[in-house]
Amino acid sequence: MFAAVFGIAVSGIQAHLIRVEVDVSNGLPVFDVVGLPAAAVRESRERVRSAVKNSGFEFPLQRITVNLAPADIKKDGSGLDLAIAMGILAATGQCPESKLQKLVFAGELSLEGALRPIPGILAMAVSLANTDKSLIVPPENWEEAVLIDEIHSETAPDLLTLVQAIKGEIAFIQPQLEKDMNPPEDHNIIDFSAIHGQLQAKHSLEIAAAGGHNIIMIGPPGSGKTLLAKAYAGILPPLSRSESLEVTQLYSIAGLLSHSGQLITNRPFRHPHHSATAVGILGGGRDMKPGELVLANHGVLFLDELPEFSRGVLESLRQPLEDRELTVTRQKGSVKYPARLSIIASMNPCLCGWYGDTKRSCSCTPKQVEAYRGRVSGPLLDRFDLHVEVPRVDFDELHSKMQEETSKVVKERVLAARERQWCRLGKTRTNAEMTAEETQEFCTLDEKGSQLLRSVFARQHLSARGHDRILRVARTIVDLEGTQEIEINHLAEAIQYRALDQCIEL
Repeated sequence: MFAAVFGIAVSGIQAHLIRVEVDVSNGLPVFDVVGLPAAAVRESRERVRSAVKNSGFEFPLQRITVNLAPADIKKDGSGLDLAIAMGILAATGQCPESKLQKLVFAGELSLEGALRPIPGILAMAVSLANTDKSLIVPPENWEEAVLIDEIHSETAPDLLTLVQAIKGEIAFIQPQLEKDMNPPEDHNIIDFSAIHGQLQAKHSLEIAAAGGHNIIMIGPPGSGKTLLAKAYAGILPPLSRSESLEVTQLYSIAGLLSHSGQLITNRPFRHPHHSATAVGILGGGRDMKPGELVLANHGVLFLDELPEFSRGVLESLRQPLEDRELTVTRQKGSVKYPARLSIIASMNPCLCGWYGDTKRSCSCTPKQVEAYRGRVSGPLLDRFDLHVEVPRVDFDELHSKMQEETSKVVKERVLAARERQWCRLGKTRTNAEMTAEETQEFCTLDEKGSQLLRSVFARQHLSARGHDRILRVARTIVDLEGTQEIEINHLAEAIQYRALDQCIEL
């Protein structure tokens, strides 16, 4: 007896349709699963056996062979439990195979036959959007599946109810959707108006938000670097539909998506501790799950106390920051993740934090200062578009009654600048993502600007990367002003944001 049904498995951010072939033949009772299954898939044999029997069906005491095709794709997780169980029921004639050909099954089975939720449902639904197949998922995953209108999704609480619904004996259940069209705002975001002083730092963050640039802030303890970074999240524009789908897929794969039936609409803001490992930042591990860098896709990764991160973690950021994607390669395979994000980093000028301060003296020796700054390599520093000094705030600034600009006002300017970039570069792309050819085309300088950049290039020994990043920042400053051409004052402002190239010599 033979039957074939369809399951689905996720690898990275991509979902692959799996043909689950089941052969039940005479012989000693054996249950084999082949087709490159991982340990979690091999363990499904015991879950499926108990679920089928406890749901009131007959489990064949014969030789059962399950093949997961294509066999060259590694299958991991418990999401193929339901497909394997349905294949056995179809092969033994307990469920008509003809009614299963346009269904794709995804879900874990409990020993009593209940359907349990699994991660990655949204990625599965997206991959089936251009097919004629329907997706069968556990009840907790259903609201996530119906986010994709292009496919039809059904659910059932347990294996018995599912088989009865497929046979037409009962109707599929329709859970009540409770979608809030206006999701609650994140009250942890600091408003710009709550930060006194630091006008240059706030303007720098506005430029970074408008152009998607990386920014590093350096200053003594308590000057407001962390507060400024948290306020940065409040001036970012909302995600577009395509960006929202991609971000929600990543959170679904990582198992961090609540079963609310809503897309993530706010840009991610990830703030890992400096003790995080390379696997925690980049991803990988046994399940090849995305790390903090990938979870910040289309958003922000805030690295507080940058020199305190391990050297290996910091150097591993260089390639994804340049290529805007991350390839995680481990013994079990290779997975590619998107990494279109901005990085905000902060650091003290030295180990004690008071080097260069006008009020307090530094207790570090020159060698200690050099060693502390040397934890951030030159190639990594070169990938930050804006280098900003954040000095201490004096008493009068803290108690000033002057009304500061709110995040809402700044956000409107950022959004207007982004719209100019989208018209020029295409939807969702920013100035920070311009290629060398686009930089040459859209960042032209007049004669005075060319002379200024030439002299700075020679004096500061800039790299080609640093040269292009100055031009892209200047382009963003122009977009914020709403003008067309890069003038010498725009270029001069962009150049001053490379000041740390001279402060941190490595």
